[in-house]
Amino acid sequence: MIARSALIDQTGAAAVEMVLLVPLLLVLLFGGLEAGHFIWTEHKLIEGVRDGSRFAARLDIEDVCGGDSAKLAAAQAKVRLLTRTGQLADGNASPRVPRWTDGQVTVTFACDAFVSTGIYSDLDAAAGPIVTVTASGVAYPSLFERLGILDSSIAMSATSHAAVIGL
Repeated sequence: MIARSALIDQTGAAAVEMVLLVPLLLVLLFGGLEAGHFIWTEHKLIEGVRDGSRFAARLDIEDVCGGDSAKLAAAQAKVRLLTRTGQLADGNASPRVPRWTDGQVTVTFACDAFVSTGIYSDLDAAAGPIVTVTASGVAYPSLFERLGILDSSIAMSATSHAAVIGL
């Protein structure tokens, strides 16, 4: 009788179930947080690159394709700063993504790759150079990096192209 009552006794069953489920629930909770943070960080990187290419599209064509290397370098520096920080005024502003540096942003103006469609169809062949803004090798700042779960070897990248219209 005593052995049978010990098998039927369910005292503590809820505690055992809780002990078995808590690790799984914690993995799901923190895994979801990390996945959401990764998507948000990737979005900030893409947003920065797109902002940089939109800004570069409005630069004066003579500044980027006029042959003056000082003007070109200044334009590229402005685009890099805007891409990385979201502003032009403060060179010491914090980046959109932690540890994102100007060296990880590449700004290229293809003055020989003209656009001849859309608003450029009525213009001469010297209109519409293409700007390419690329962010590469930006380390993902994991929420749990200090715990050793994810390291900073995950690198993110993004690219955006735009036609320079010089507004």
